Amino acid sequence: MPATSPSPPSPPPPFLRDTPADLARTVALLRGGEIVALPTETVYGLAADALNESAVRRIFEAKGRPLLDPLIVHIAALADAARIATLPPALEKLAARFWPGPLTVVLQKKSNVPALVTAGLETVAVRCPAHPLTQKVLRLSGLFLAAPSANPFGYISPTRAAHVRDSLREKAPWVLDGGECRHGLESTILLLTDPARPRLLRPGPVSREELEDVLQTSVETAASPPPPAAAPALAPGMLARHYSPRTPIVLRDTGELPALRGVSGEAVLWLRRPPVPTPQAADFWLSETGDTAEIARHIFALLRRLDAGNFSLIHAELTDGLGLGTAINDRLRRASAR
Repeated sequence: MPATSPSPPSPPPPFLRDTPADLARTVALLRGGEIVALPTETVYGLAADALNESAVRRIFEAKGRPLLDPLIVHIAALADAARIATLPPALEKLAARFWPGPLTVVLQKKSNVPALVTAGLETVAVRCPAHPLTQKVLRLSGLFLAAPSANPFGYISPTRAAHVRDSLREKAPWVLDGGECRHGLESTILLLTDPARPRLLRPGPVSREELEDVLQTSVETAASPPPPAAAPALAPGMLARHYSPRTPIVLRDTGELPALRGVSGEAVLWLRRPPVPTPQAADFWLSETGDTAEIARHIFALLRRLDAGNFSLIHAELTDGLGLGTAINDRLRRASAR
């Protein structure tokens, strides 16, 4: 009997769009315990009903994410936070300034939040995202949505719907396309379990200076050591190696880059257009002017492009570390760790 050829894989479903029918489909999928990649103003997240443990487990399985890495729970409005966490008075001031927006706060959790979401900790990370599509999904569904970045664990975060499909494929067939993410870096994470000693766990679009202006107190910024392999992290994005391409990255100060140009098989990643008459084929830049918001918005997309470019090495330029540059440097340092 002749051997039969295997059936070709089924094509993925088309991207979901901002239409009443597709939003209804998105809500039905989430209520039914499925995972759906959703756009936020930071990066795309792989969302599931945060109070449905079996649905949350699908996130970990699709990403290959260790269970010791907690998830962020996304809510539609400040009032929803009280249903899953104990709210300190300072949160109202922070929410008035930064929610909806790219700020995550770590709070004491309530018992209805599954331990799987929080890595067994008594704290939960909470965020109210600003992207209008995800806000629609949150409000239409009435759900709390656990949603880490929609990519294989440790790889470069996705800032476009196509990035999700390229890296997760059949593991996350449903993707709501909301265009390119506005910030392009993950949210700022603030530990607020002790309001008298707020601590910055992950830098992001909301700066330490902005947090201190609202809280009228200093915010600790000392980097925590990465947790041991057997201990849960306080929040996502705290591992020493994260957001990483397969291609090795070497970090460089601005003055070092010109001498590195023209090395065969190596890419040079500039913050702004190189200050030379003719950029070379392996020169890539994130902004025409060096604008940090533009750099942040494009950095993950360009790292993905370089990772697919058969380069043996990426030389990446660090920022001056001021303002949003703190978060940009944080992502580059974690992406370059080996």
